[in-house]
Amino acid sequence: MKIIIFVLLLGVFLLTGCSQPKAEAQTPSGGTGTIKAINHTKWAINHFSVNGQSGIDAIGPFDGGGGGCCYGVPAVWQAGMTVRIDWESGEASTEGFPGFADYEKYKAWEKKMSANNREHSKTVPLPDYTGQETCGITVHFLPCDDVKVTTSCWSPANANYPIKLPLEMKEPKVCPK
Repeated sequence: MKIIIFVLLLGVFLLTGCSQPKAEAQTPSGGTGTIKAINHTKWAINHFSVNGQSGIDAIGPFDGGGGGCCYGVPAVWQAGMTVRIDWESGEASTEGFPGFADYEKYKAWEKKMSANNREHSKTVPLPDYTGQETCGITVHFLPCDDVKVTTSCWSPANANYPIKLPLEMKEPKVCPK
C-alpha cells in the first residue's frame, strides 16, 4: 500500500513539475526580493503595500520592518516608471491601555486610538536602477505623508545606500503642498 501511495505522489509531483513554465519563458526580471520599509516619522505605519502587494509588517515610529514577498522590477528600467504606495498611519502610543479584562474599557480605548488613523496613497517614481543589482524594494515613509523608494541592495547603514536621510525626522509645522 505504501508503494502505491509513493508512486501516485511521485506521479503527481512529476506531472505538476512538467506543467510549470520554464524560467526562460517568463518575463525577464531585474531582480526580485522582499518589500521592506523604514519609517522616519513619529506615527506608526499600521500596514502598507507596493502596487497592491502587502509589506506584511506594521512598523513603529523611527523603525524599520516589512518582509512581504515579493517585489521584482523589469529587467530594463525605463523613464517614467512609478510605483503606488498605499499605507495607513496611526497612533503609536499605548498610553492609557486598560488591558483586555474589561472589554468595554478596551473597546473605548481602541476607538480613541483609531481616531488618528489615516489612509494614504501616493504614486512615486521608481529610481533608475540601470547597471545595478536590485533587491526588492524599500519604502521610506517621510514626514508630511511623503514616501521615497529604492531597489538598492545596499544596507541603509552603508555609504552607498542611495537614500541618505536621518531616521528620526521632525514633521514641519506646515507641510509643503
